[in-house]
Amino acid sequence: MPPSHGRTRLVDVAALAGVSTATVSRVLNGKGTIAPETRQSVLAALDTLGYERPSAPASSAGLVGLVVPELTNPVFPAMAQTVETLLAQSGYTPLLCTQSPGSTTEDEYIETLVERGVAGIVFVSGLHADTTAGRERYLRLQERGVPFVLVGGHAPEVDVPQVSPDDAEAVRLAVRHLVSQGHRRIGLAIGPERFVPARRKRAAFLAALVEHGLAADEAGAASHVVSGLYTVEGGRAAAAELLDAGHTGLVCGSDLMALGAVRAARSRGLRVPDDVSVVGYDDSPLMAFTDPPLTTVRQPVQTVCRAAVGALLTEIRGERAPRSELLVEPELVVRGSTGAAPAGAPPPAPEPTSPSTPPPAEGEA
Repeated sequence: MPPSHGRTRLVDVAALAGVSTATVSRVLNGKGTIAPETRQSVLAALDTLGYERPSAPASSAGLVGLVVPELTNPVFPAMAQTVETLLAQSGYTPLLCTQSPGSTTEDEYIETLVERGVAGIVFVSGLHADTTAGRERYLRLQERGVPFVLVGGHAPEVDVPQVSPDDAEAVRLAVRHLVSQGHRRIGLAIGPERFVPARRKRAAFLAALVEHGLAADEAGAASHVVSGLYTVEGGRAAAAELLDAGHTGLVCGSDLMALGAVRAARSRGLRVPDDVSVVGYDDSPLMAFTDPPLTTVRQPVQTVCRAAVGALLTEIRGERAPRSELLVEPELVVRGSTGAAPAGAPPPAPEPTSPSTPPPAEGEA
């Protein structure tokens, strides 16, 4: 703790937290009843001023597991931090479990968390988002009486609260924006199709092209979609294929893919946004500071996490939270990576003639 006449300056902490010095004293001494939000404000003020936090109380509401796929995509650390803060405000101690290729599996984490006697678990973009993965692990967890919620991927077979960003609306927002800028050749660089969010984005994209008159039907619109990995290199490879096909507007399944798309454009001597416009997804930290600043669809991280934690705490209390999937609407954030379609940009490619409808014979009307 920084020296301040040998003790914490209560008045400074109180002023920053917006509470009384008496409230700060109760938080520091662990006495009296303090609302979780108020306690968190005081702790945040202590952190900001560089003071040491008071020791955690001997007892707490319990442990809650937080399982996320990995931390290389900046959106997952943001979600983990939000969930951890919300759980701490309610007196729970979060246990963060991250995965990476070759490391601890989701099933191994589940066993460890159950052995630790967790009060509940939050799964973020876990195997429930993979349509090829079985649901048995979640059904067994239900049988063991452990409350949990699923975030970012719908598994209708599992009877628990589920919360997701509205992936379909995210793509509709991106396509609508590019169309408003005059783009007629729009492509989608998306992740592996076995994942629920990718499937939802792809379906919405196909429908959007038809809606805006950029494809005759969804079968024809499918030629404007390229799947890859949710990485910079994955985005670069997918975008390269779309650029070679003449697309001037690119919708990407993640911000990392969008950064790869910008690289692909520049490697071909194309300028962003003068020649090619790029839209990302997530609005990860620092996307406003890339070159150019990235236009993206912002994931509603705070709202999704609040809904997920609220549902989990309801289940932990022995009450039943709503079971219909909650879809949270995203927000388009327009920055410098999108602009007007370049002059002379090619129109949508003509749809191939259906083999079931032969062209009229010569001389026929």
